[in-house]
Amino acid sequence: MRLRPPVDAESFRAEMRGLIEALAARPGHVATRLAEPLEDLSTWVLVSEWLNVGSYRRALSSYDVKTASGPLMVAALDEPSAYEVLESAAAAGQ
Repeated sequence: MRLRPPVDAESFRAEMRGLIEALAARPGHVATRLAEPLEDLSTWVLVSEWLNVGSYRRALSSYDVKTASGPLMVAALDEPSAYEVLESAAAAGQ
């Protein structure tokens, strides 16, 4: 999900840490990362990986995730945010 963080980016990051921790505590969670592109510092991305779509949907409907997602909802861009991986490759040596 792409985000436009508010002017106070440091407070936003702290709130996003709470959301990332809430997601990480849910069954089926694989990984979640908050990233900032090197070219456009005004847009960030939150990427989460799940064992399956059911785990993802149950996580989003949990109370802890709903309450922690307030900052995300304010900053989220209105565009598709759930994707199915079609092709993948791991780094060499992993």
